[in-house]
Amino acid sequence: MVAKVENRHGFTFPEKIVSSHYCGRLPEGFTEHLNEEGVGIQCSPEKGPTLYTAHLPKVLDWLHELEKPLPLEKDPCNIPVLLYDKEVSMEKLLFHYDGTPASARLIRNFVELFEDNISNSKATIISPCFIPKSKQREEQEIVQLLTSKTAETSFIKFNFNRIGDFWSYAVKHKCTLLVTTKNYQADLAKVLFHFYKGGMWYNRLSFYLSF
Repeated sequence: MVAKVENRHGFTFPEKIVSSHYCGRLPEGFTEHLNEEGVGIQCSPEKGPTLYTAHLPKVLDWLHELEKPLPLEKDPCNIPVLLYDKEVSMEKLLFHYDGTPASARLIRNFVELFEDNISNSKATIISPCFIPKSKQREEQEIVQLLTSKTAETSFIKFNFNRIGDFWSYAVKHKCTLLVTTKNYQADLAKVLFHFYKGGMWYNRLSFYLSF
């Protein structure tokens, strides 16, 4: 067991494996910086962190030392978390839009944060088959936003109800980043805990979690 676990804004895993970044918009080349094991980026440290990053194997190795899987954060905060394995890649992005204000805000904030790093990305948005009329305009705005910021955008209707469905789709289609809300982080922890280093594991898949 880890002797001491720090509690940074509700994180339940050790603080020493978390890097903090302080940029309203991350600079071009941010993913290469992380892949070269670069430290946290300090654009505007006086404004507080805008992103936490952690190496997923270290997080999962720690989870496996516990008696049962835990949420990645005890009391999830508004600061996004990016978990990555072999590398961080924006090559194929998978966005989880469920028609809630949280998922729309999540996608807009992601684009604002990573805009300088996704111009060559291929994006896929998965949305429920049924969206209330009151949400259809918002759904279309999300599609248009990603279309304007990425090289290619696809929009798919699936009735996925579990985070495991999105994880399976991402692995099958070799997506490199799954963008979803922290509302699903407890279930995601269980999925990752169960499949870590198994036959279906895809080490190029990263996870971006936020509200």
